[in-house]
Amino acid sequence: MSIPFQQAEVAALLGRLTGAAPILTHVSAVFVGAGDVFKLKQAVSLEFLDFSTLAARERFIRREHELNQGFAPGLYRGVRPVVRGPDGALRLGVDGAAPGEVVDWVLQMAPVPAGDFLDAMARRGAVTPALLDEIGDKVAAMHAALPPLPGTDAPAAMRRVLTGNLAAAERAGVPGAAAWAAQAFAWLDRLAPVLAARAADGRVRRCHGDLHLGNLCLWQGAPTPFDALEFDEDLAIIDTGYDLAFVLADLAVTLGRAAANRVLNRYIARTGDTGLVAALPLWLSARALIRAHVLAVPGKDPGPYMDQAMAALAPPPPPRLVAVGGLQGTGKSTLARAIAPLLGAAPGALVLRSDEIRKRLAGVAPEQRLPAESYTPEASAAVLAELGAQARLALAAGHSVVADAAFLRAEERAAIAAAAADFTGLWLTAPLDVLRARVAARQGDASDASVAVLEAAAARDPGPLDWTVLDATGEAFLAASGVLRISAEDLC
Repeated sequence: MSIPFQQAEVAALLGRLTGAAPILTHVSAVFVGAGDVFKLKQAVSLEFLDFSTLAARERFIRREHELNQGFAPGLYRGVRPVVRGPDGALRLGVDGAAPGEVVDWVLQMAPVPAGDFLDAMARRGAVTPALLDEIGDKVAAMHAALPPLPGTDAPAAMRRVLTGNLAAAERAGVPGAAAWAAQAFAWLDRLAPVLAARAADGRVRRCHGDLHLGNLCLWQGAPTPFDALEFDEDLAIIDTGYDLAFVLADLAVTLGRAAANRVLNRYIARTGDTGLVAALPLWLSARALIRAHVLAVPGKDPGPYMDQAMAALAPPPPPRLVAVGGLQGTGKSTLARAIAPLLGAAPGALVLRSDEIRKRLAGVAPEQRLPAESYTPEASAAVLAELGAQARLALAAGHSVVADAAFLRAEERAAIAAAAADFTGLWLTAPLDVLRARVAARQGDASDASVAVLEAAAARDPGPLDWTVLDATGEAFLAASGVLRISAEDLC
């Protein structure tokens, strides 16, 4: 790749200002200096965009600035004209002024350390579980701030996306593109009513549109989406689930199913959008195919993403429901998170945690403490009713579920067991002194249970127990895996 000859003088100016050689993509040249970053759109015309004219580059630079100020406040500093002065030399001008002939436009941004982009962090193993939760929170908050766009024909829009990606994959020489398309369009035919219903429910919005790991960075200490898709509104007016699917697909390939599963579950814990799992196989596959053909153009290996694109469309295993119950401090949530990636369709089972549902219904973050009145019997019954409803919705869509709650009453266990034909109940136990110590030491968790709550629960008779009992002080994950007959090797 090289900068078009007509922009060579502009590139030379930006290189002098930053002291840096450009980082080139097929549509942009980015000059990263110590104090500023300048992004130049290359004067190219491709099948999916046209930056060949000065007017087009100005329009799309301004659109990019407008969009990303909302997604990444402070990261985008402004639009700057490149002007030719009376002496014939080029310099950066001030937007809105007219000091000379404008020969090009650039986007001015704040610099971000190279190691703070999430794709780089993933490669060096620096993406922690806490950061994955923050990603889920950030994407959920971003989508919540976007207004619904009624009137979108979501199935037709998705058909255009698939058609365009097939053409791009074939041009890039990605093996298996035609076989992928046959399955993808069959999935779309089946999912058309689901996509239409989600559009009618307000799930189609003007989203980021290009939410892979390389377009997330740490900014002011938090994961921040940037470089939103600006050149094609049809590719950005999409279902919020399809927007989320890009980061999930990227995480699944770079870090594995467990990472993608954690972000999916955190996102749904914040939004309550369990219904997105119905279309998730198609969305994950389409996003993986995009990564495959983008990698193939410069000659990189598209294989891992193409493998994921095909695997996501394979017939899913029958959905199953696993409930994890027991007293506070037995490690229910730890076990639920560990087994979820190993169950069902990619990126694993939906974890429905009663503590997180309670917080969502109260309109607060999972780790924010609630007052005692949020824990009345009536409130707790409403939480379990919501958990059951969400479980049935996911199971009906073909997605497995792990239900994470105390389930201390026989009628609560019976109700969750009745939600699925394929049900397994796991009951965790440990000595009370061990549980006291664990509950007392908990910090930053969705559970508000105190030692007093634990002791009150332990004093009650749970009634008849027909779930598999596991020792929470031992290897509960290994024991649960044996009961469920699952292993990580099953998914390789």
